[in-house]
Amino acid sequence: MDWLHTWGGVVLGGLLFAIFWMGTLSVFDREIDRWMAPMTRFAMTDAAFSVEALRPSYEAAVAAKASTWFAILPTEREPAVQVISREGSRSVLRLIDPATSAALPDPGTWAGTRFLYPFHYMLHIRLGYWIVGVAAMAMLALCVSGVVIHRKIFADFFTFRADRKPRRLVLDLHNVTGVLGLPFHFVITLSGLIIFYGVYFPGTAEFAYKDAPRAFAREAYGLYERPRLGKPGELASLDAMAAEVRRLWDGETPRYLFIRNPGDAASVLQVARAGADRVTGSNDIAYFDAATGTLLHQRGEPKPVLAAQRFIAGLHLIQFRHWTLRWVYFGLGLTGCVVIATGYLYWMESRKKRDERLKPRGVRLVAGLTVGSVTGIVIATLAFFVANRLLPLGTVFLGEDRAALEIWTFYLVWLATFAHAWLRPGRAWIEQCGAIAALALAAVLLNWLTTGDHIVRSLGSRHLWSIAGMDLLLLVGAATATLAAIRLGHRPAPSLVGGRRQV
Repeated sequence: MDWLHTWGGVVLGGLLFAIFWMGTLSVFDREIDRWMAPMTRFAMTDAAFSVEALRPSYEAAVAAKASTWFAILPTEREPAVQVISREGSRSVLRLIDPATSAALPDPGTWAGTRFLYPFHYMLHIRLGYWIVGVAAMAMLALCVSGVVIHRKIFADFFTFRADRKPRRLVLDLHNVTGVLGLPFHFVITLSGLIIFYGVYFPGTAEFAYKDAPRAFAREAYGLYERPRLGKPGELASLDAMAAEVRRLWDGETPRYLFIRNPGDAASVLQVARAGADRVTGSNDIAYFDAATGTLLHQRGEPKPVLAAQRFIAGLHLIQFRHWTLRWVYFGLGLTGCVVIATGYLYWMESRKKRDERLKPRGVRLVAGLTVGSVTGIVIATLAFFVANRLLPLGTVFLGEDRAALEIWTFYLVWLATFAHAWLRPGRAWIEQCGAIAALALAAVLLNWLTTGDHIVRSLGSRHLWSIAGMDLLLLVGAATATLAAIRLGHRPAPSLVGGRRQV
């Protein structure tokens, strides 16, 4: 168990840190979206939004021969209407002000919901789901083996000696945060695997539904669909269909509208209930004939097995309305990052102390990987935020649009942190902590200069509290990184990096 815990953490520690870091940020992905897209920083309107105002965007999707049309209606966390159409091989996002029905400027960023959150579960690569799945299985093994090898686990929880040598201090911090977040880390990891059961165990449905792959979706999820006719069709009154679902759902408003094959005579409009008051979200979905507005099918509560899966998924995704629990998730997510980072650091110190035959190059390589995996991805994320505030809307460089430039900034800066760690082994931690502090302060300052929303103003306006929260967390991060850099700078030797000291 000790061997499994040690080498599982060493081999996959960097990947696990990236997954936990992005997952923690994704708790507030909508708030990050608003910070990175200032045109959406307006108050939620009290007046009911007329979904008929979405007709021009639907007609634009039909004209572009889009395969799907998807409209997300406004909420407190997302006050702007989002319309996403699949046009060829690309997804086109349009934002609408619900108060005026006017189109908003293209945000020019993937922000939290389209970059940070997908990175958490698929790394933006083709095999990402499987890589993250392997890492999640390893995390479960690390949780179990960690409990086994720490025989004094409860005593360790109450032991933190900040005045001891770095190796002892790091181990104490690893134990305290590991025990504190153990139930959360286990449940959040297991639930992440359960969400993607269809990816990891596709053979189950294929075995039972050999010649009818869509039959599983119809039976399990209550999916309703019909084939495309290939003839043009009109769109009935959206307001009338919205009024019908409000009648069916005791006055509750829809969350989204979805049409596959817009403009076809056999198109079906799918309307989902909001359900922000429950962990699982709402299972209520109504299907209308898009051309006539006739109710075709209504999906109710799922069967027990699927209901359990949806509850577990809802517990992981935390899309329900509960701000206190959202902050608890954020804090426990950060403890997961600390557990992984301190485990990495403790292994390095123990390895150097126990095996004097280890070549300096090997120590330096692992040390650079550790620095880039921990402080490096934090720096890259902050550079992503800074690039968002520096690049004007509509920027194009070398054929890449603004959103792509932000993403390139993230990856190039992340690679640069690894190079820096290998080139400056004796000062890497100190200098990268300093970079974190500088970039976090720069992000707050640039937000003020480019939008006028400084912290005092944001705190004074309820609809800007998410912006204030983002700025405050950046300032807390800057202060923490500054204190870490100062403390590391006062140590006589770079005991946490491996390699010769550089002055």
